[in-house]
This record gives sequence, structure tokens and C-alpha cells, in this order.
Amino acid sequence: MPSPIFDRSALKIKPLAQRSNDLDRNAILDLVKSTDCERFKELQSVAIKMNQAKEKGGSIITMIGGHVIRAGVQKYIIDLMTRGYIDCIAMNGSGIIHDFEFSLIGETTESVARYIQTGEFGLWRETGGLNDIINGAFRANPDSGMGEAVGKAILEGEFPFKDISLLAAAYELKIPVTVHVGIGYDIIHEHPNCDGAATGALSFNDFLKFVSVVENLQNGVIMNFGSAVMAPEVFLKALSMARNVAHQNDKIIQHFTALVCDLYDLPQDYQSEHEKDQPRYYFRPWKTMLVRTVAEGGKGYYVAGSHEKTIPALWTFINRAETQPH
Repeated sequence: MPSPIFDRSALKIKPLAQRSNDLDRNAILDLVKSTDCERFKELQSVAIKMNQAKEKGGSIITMIGGHVIRAGVQKYIIDLMTRGYIDCIAMNGSGIIHDFEFSLIGETTESVARYIQTGEFGLWRETGGLNDIINGAFRANPDSGMGEAVGKAILEGEFPFKDISLLAAAYELKIPVTVHVGIGYDIIHEHPNCDGAATGALSFNDFLKFVSVVENLQNGVIMNFGSAVMAPEVFLKALSMARNVAHQNDKIIQHFTALVCDLYDLPQDYQSEHEKDQPRYYFRPWKTMLVRTVAEGGKGYYVAGSHEKTIPALWTFINRAETQPH
């Protein structure tokens, strides 16, 4: 006998107005110079490399976890996109959810501990509308991407707080946002209107868009803010694909800068791998982005700190780098 499939039509979906949120627009930081630059000195070198990448035409890629959006640094990232310091943003599925909710109601982030008790976690009607956007984009153009579809919907739709949307800003600036989902990872996958085929197709298209940006990473910069699994794993496969084609055309993708910003405590010698019997070995951003992928001529930097501190500090260093002679 085949295993039974859960009947999603039995779910009770509630409006967002009935949900308590942990974050509102007060979490959005204004564009001000960081006072933490002395604490994050390594970011100065990355800022200089970003300035050089911009001049040389190398890709500048920012990969983020959903907590980056919750950290309220949208204005910093949008400013960097506007000024040409970000050529692509890659995010996981939670990224579009927080961006969408912030844009729609000016709030986001429910209490998992509270709503999982009653089986209400994630089952909010308006947020499920993301599935309608994804499904519609897939039907209209099977080659479209998830980031593009959601960004277009926010920019052109009735979203009172779209000014803080990374997706809308990127769509307007024609900067790709690639969304890398895992089926079952995100709350919108709970909803009856989630189409797994459409979700998978649009996210896979985004992966191929991401690989295309990685093809131009020579003399560029790849950054990972707070993604322990998605960013290193997606980047690893994308770089292998890009290098495969590059080698066939007598080209290289070796000289680039990698930055990882997270809360994990790494040793000072993080530019080499630890033994497999050490728990730190299994922190993928370290061995993948800071060691293995830069081993042929690149350099990796690790900065420990919260996103609301490291991203403003990087932005401040970039502003300084612009005024310095090269």
C-alpha cells in the first residue's frame, strides 16, 4: 500500500492580523556610519577588494540567511546595490518571506514557541500569497526566477512598505536575487496553494542564474552573512560548474575574495582546515568558502559579529575606500 499523503485542504488558515509579530519597522536601521569599525578591522580589506572588483568588473555577490533581513540592515544593502557594490543577492526561502511580510504589513517574525503549540505556526493567509506569485510566474514563463517574480510583485503591487524591500529594489535595479529553497523548509510550503513543481522550477532557474554570476567571479568578491548551509553548498556547486566551463575555454576563476560573517567562534588560523574529529570542521562556511574554494589564489576573511553590526561596518569602510587613491 502506498503511504498516505497529508490532505492540506483540512488546514485552518488565519489572517496575519491575528498574529503577534516580534519585529516591526522600528527594527530597520537608518544609514549612519558605524562606530564598530575598530572591532571589525578585517572588513576594511574586504571593502577595498569590493571597490577594486567594481572597477575591474568582477562579480560582487552577497549570500544571506533570513536573519539578515530581520536584523534591519535593508537600507545599507539597498544603498550598496544602488551604488554598484552588489551584483547579485542569494537568499534562502525565509528571505523572501521576511521581505514580503515587512513590505506588506511593516512587521514580521512570529513566535515559533507560541504558535507551534496550537498548530498555527506558518499558517497565515497573506504570507501564503507568495505561492500565488510563484505559481503565476511559473505558468506565465517557466524560465522565470523566484526572486524576480516576488520582487516584481512587491514593486508593482499594493505593498505600503516596499521602500525597505530588498527584492523590490533589486528588481527595479535589474540586479538578480536568487532564491534557493529546500522543500519543507519554509512556512509557505505548508499551505494548500503551494505547488511543489512551480516552487522547484523557479528556484532551480535561480540557481542557474547564480551560476552565471559566479562565472564572472574572477577578481570579484563573494560574501556570506549568516547562512551555515545554503550559501556554502550552493556556492560550491556553482563554482564547480563555472570552473568546468572556464577551464574548457582556457580561463580561470581563482583570484577572488571570500567573506564569511557569522557568530561562530573560529580560531585565528581559520585559513586552514581543522581535523575531522573537531566539531569546527563541520561548519561548512569555514572549510568551503574560506579554505577550499580560495585555495588557488583567493583569500578568505572571517568576521564574528551580528549582522546589525558587521554590515554597517562594511558599508562604512566602503565609503572610506571610495575616497582613497588606488
